[in-house]
Amino acid sequence: MTPARLEAFSDGVFAIIITIMVLELRPPHGGAAADLAPMLPIFLGYVLSFVNLGIYWNNHHHMFHVTHRVDGVVLWANLHLLFWLSLVPFAMGWMASAASTPFPTAVYGCVLLMAGIAYYALERIILAREGESSTLATAIGDDTKGKLSVLVYVVAIGAAFVRPWLAWVLYVAVALMWLVPDPRIERVIAGARVNEA
Repeated sequence: MTPARLEAFSDGVFAIIITIMVLELRPPHGGAAADLAPMLPIFLGYVLSFVNLGIYWNNHHHMFHVTHRVDGVVLWANLHLLFWLSLVPFAMGWMASAASTPFPTAVYGCVLLMAGIAYYALERIILAREGESSTLATAIGDDTKGKLSVLVYVVAIGAAFVRPWLAWVLYVAVALMWLVPDPRIERVIAGARVNEA
């Protein structure tokens, strides 16, 4: 299988996950502006989850843009990532409908944590095949941001049992850290093109 075909399959899964997630946004029963107030936690959960999925989609695209070899292990690692991301709509819906309760807030963090670990594992598996001198290895470096994200998710899961709102703040902080697309791969590709010219 080519990296482009794997990326196309993954894009389809991302689209389905986002479609399922938006179904949680049901219109209010009344016609007044005040009827929207109970939906605020669900809407905020949707925005946070949409941003997180967008971050994963963006970085996944960049990673496979510079990946040349795909084998069975890469396919399973990619499916592992997609599995955890496919749980985001469920976790988001539960957390948003019970925003002030610890366990659903922690479950949401667990899903984000496992997705982060799965992405890191996929990245490492690809790097093992591409080599330490590959474009991807040069661009990623020691991946401090990825490791920090996992650490913040662990702290947020613990915080959910003490102050659920603090967990939300930490989930948003990780999303903001990744919101601007990671320019490392694009910079390395642009540098390689300049050197070739």
